Amino acid sequence: MAKIVIDKEKCKTCGICVSVCPKKLIEIGDETNSSGNKYAVFKEENACMGCAICAISCPDIAIKEVYK
Repeated sequence: MAKIVIDKEKCKTCGICVSVCPKKLIEIGDETNSSGNKYAVFKEENACMGCAICAISCPDIAIKEVYK
């Protein structure tokens, strides 16, 4: 299965990646980055299909990599 890598420092909590993930594998976590923003976290590696819709949709390029 695939997995994604999120750059927590670039994430501004817009939630677009959360809304576009077809398997709902991304959520906004409780911790904050150095800018004080909560950031997206990848919650389940074993179910990701590697479609990269989250990375393509992220306006801040916070999803750095999608591994298959």
